[in-house]
Parts: sequence; structure tokens; C-alpha cells
Amino acid sequence: MAFPINRMRRMRSSATLRRMVQETTISVNDFIYPLFVIHGRDQQNPIKSMPGVYQFSVDHRLKQEIKEIEELGIPAVILFGIPEHKDSIGSSAFQDQGVVQQAIRLIKDCSPEIVVITDVCMCEYTDHGHCGVVDADGTINNDATLELLAREALSHAQAGCDMVAPSDMMDGRIAFIRQCLDENSFSNMPIMSYAAKYASGFYGPFRDAADSTPQFGDRRTHQMDPANIREALREVELDIEEGADLVMVKPALAYLDVIRAVKERFDCPVSAYNVSGEYSMVKAAAHNGWLDGDRVMIEILTSIKRAGADIILTYAAKDAARILNQFG
Repeated sequence: MAFPINRMRRMRSSATLRRMVQETTISVNDFIYPLFVIHGRDQQNPIKSMPGVYQFSVDHRLKQEIKEIEELGIPAVILFGIPEHKDSIGSSAFQDQGVVQQAIRLIKDCSPEIVVITDVCMCEYTDHGHCGVVDADGTINNDATLELLAREALSHAQAGCDMVAPSDMMDGRIAFIRQCLDENSFSNMPIMSYAAKYASGFYGPFRDAADSTPQFGDRRTHQMDPANIREALREVELDIEEGADLVMVKPALAYLDVIRAVKERFDCPVSAYNVSGEYSMVKAAAHNGWLDGDRVMIEILTSIKRAGADIILTYAAKDAARILNQFG
């Protein structure tokens, strides 16, 4: 039946009606909040390129942040560590008293219900800033890196984390980490794989926050070409076969089609990383009065959920939670 019988605006005529027929909803339960942890005491260092985001020392500063996250109802955090010492193999990544290991223990002690996820990668810990072992000719040695990643994941599990999340994009790392965890009595530890991680220009602010900018070259030999989607599906398939429990697409906003394709192809929870550049663009535009920051933030998060993400890692989690909690 044509107009005037069909009037699509009828169900948009009030806020209540619009809520009743809304097809996609986001919830605080969808969010994982990234945290940057550092050594030292009484530190809460602002990250200039990421307004509202800080590096926290593993003491009362981190406790205060965790309590706020818990009060907002955000169920999970993912930890990124900035060590005091860096070397060619990133040995600080798997030390028992490493900064992430200490943060895990503090968080589980003060807020045991918070799900603590840990980023497993070498780039924050190596003096060259790359995600693995670098050979003399400057290439990333895939197979030599697997041992280091497994040691890091195991050390996080031993410290008490709830999930590990390898972000390095080395081939075979999910199977290698899964075997290591299983052999050390952590067979119930879930793995969230950064399965389709693209070599993106949206990571700039994160590299400031984590002090992980490569000292030479780039990461295009292991992170994915932004032009490829079939390759992403193959990466996801391989990681699921190797034992990943959740798979991630990173970044999110420029890769909504990839999120949708992964969701339609695989019967597996899908997460998406609303990365630092996506966050900072909105903050900068809002600061200059070019757009309504809160409205655009919610719109972006809704688009990620609509594309098929079950879980969203986002620096906007606290801001979004405050808005969503107003509506119960």
C-alpha cells in the first residue's frame, strides 16, 4: 500500500515510540574500557592526544579509577603496560613484578567482579617498538616471537587475569598461547584474539599513550592491508581453528563492513576496538564546537553494535556509561 496509507513517520512521533521500535541498542554491558598502567607512585598522567584518558600508577590512583569504572557498571577493562625498562626482547612483559602483573593483582583484590583482560604484545616493552623479535636485517621473526608471547600470556594468567588478548598479529600465536596455557593448568583461560588488526593510521594517539611508536619502519609486514576483507575472514577463521574464544576487528569505524562480514560468517563472539584516533577525532571536533560530542559518540558506538559487534573496546566507555545510565 502506498502513501498516504503508509506513513513511516507515525512510529517516530514521540521519544517513547522511537525507543519501542529501536532495532539496535547499546548497553554499558557491551563495553571494555582500556587502561594504561605505569610504575611509580601517585601518578595520573594526562595523555594530551586523548582528552580524558590517563596513565595510572599501580596504587591508590588505579584503585580510584577502578572504583569509578565499577560504579558506572562497566564490566571489564583491558590493561596496557608502560614498563620502566625496555630491551630488544621486551623482557619486562613477562616479569612477575611487571607493571601489568601488579595491576592485575591490585584490581582483582579491590574489585574482584571486574573482568581483567590483558593485552599480549611486545611493542610497549621492546626498545625498538616492534611487536616481536627483530632479526639483524630488520625483519620481524615470527616464530621466535611466539615463545615470548606465550611467556607474557602465562605470566598474566599466573597474576590472576580473567582473559588474555594477543594483539601482535604473528602467525600461529593463538595455538602457541593456547597450548602454553593448557600445559600450565589454565585451560579455562579465554583468549580474545585481535584477529583482523589493520595497519591503520588511527593508532597515533595510542602510541603516544603506550610509548610504542616503532623506532624504524612500520608494522605492515604483520598488520593487515586496509584494502582487504577476504584476508580478514581467513585470519579470523584460522584464529578460531587455533582456539580463540572471541575474535576482534580493529579499528572499528572504518571497518564496519569487516565487522558485519565476520559476524555473518562465524558463530563466535565478535569484539571491535573503537580505537584512539576515532576517539580523539570526536573529542577534538567537540572541543572546537564543530559537533555535539556526546551525540556523535553514541551514534558511532551504535553503528559498531549495528554492524555486528557483541563487545566494544572504547575509550568513551565512561562517558557513554554516564549517558546510558541516565535512561536506566
